[in-house]
Amino acid sequence: MSFKINNFNFLKSIPRKQHRKKIKLNYINLPFVGKDIWTLYELSWLNKNGLPKIAIAKIEVDINSTNIVESKSFKIYINSFNQIKFNSDADFIKILIDDLTRCVCGKISVKLFSLDEIKNQKIIDFHGICIDNQNIKIESYKYEPSLLMINSERKIIKEDLYTHLFKSNCPATRQPDWASIYIKYTGLSIKHDSLLRYLISFRSHNEFHEECIERIFNDINNICKPKKLSLYARYTRRGGIDINPWRSNDIFSPSLIRLARQ
Repeated sequence: MSFKINNFNFLKSIPRKQHRKKIKLNYINLPFVGKDIWTLYELSWLNKNGLPKIAIAKIEVDINSTNIVESKSFKIYINSFNQIKFNSDADFIKILIDDLTRCVCGKISVKLFSLDEIKNQKIIDFHGICIDNQNIKIESYKYEPSLLMINSERKIIKEDLYTHLFKSNCPATRQPDWASIYIKYTGLSIKHDSLLRYLISFRSHNEFHEECIERIFNDINNICKPKKLSLYARYTRRGGIDINPWRSNDIFSPSLIRLARQ
């Protein structure tokens, strides 16, 4: 057993259903699979002798969970362990799994990494075509799905695209959320300029990370109608936490990479 107090009440749940209903997703029979991958860089607790311990944690939340976790509450929750003793790392992990499972009402996995295990992790980039360096004029920063267009040639292609220019805002704090987004699809060719304009239109949009990614997937799927679609976002960290959601209707296994801004 650990020496912990009850920290669960720091966590705030956000129901997935209300947003999925708003964007007209079939939340009973979702058109994608996926997970929300959280990386915790500011994680510390005490061992049974009172010696501080640190680790990097990877937490995966199943998208069929009832709720997401509001990230500010998660930061407060994580920091509440800084002065709490645990008999073992396994006890600490169990508390995290139990509390987060209760918060999201769904499947959770937690893995801790020592600094030695990740010290050689390289900064890399998405593979594919970066759509950022286009000579286009942006006139609006209001969310607009109708900006999405396909090319006139009725030709099925496979394409891997990404942007580093994505920004939205946290609906709780109105603070900016910065991300790089990777899009892999098979279908009619999507106009790169229209895709970039569409993604930039989120710049003043207020929505949680996970909700933005599901909205983007839904818009591309409904408007461009690709045969296969995978979407993966890696957000910059805030409060020592980065959130990296992915959604796919294809066979897709996201690389747990670290981008330059992470």
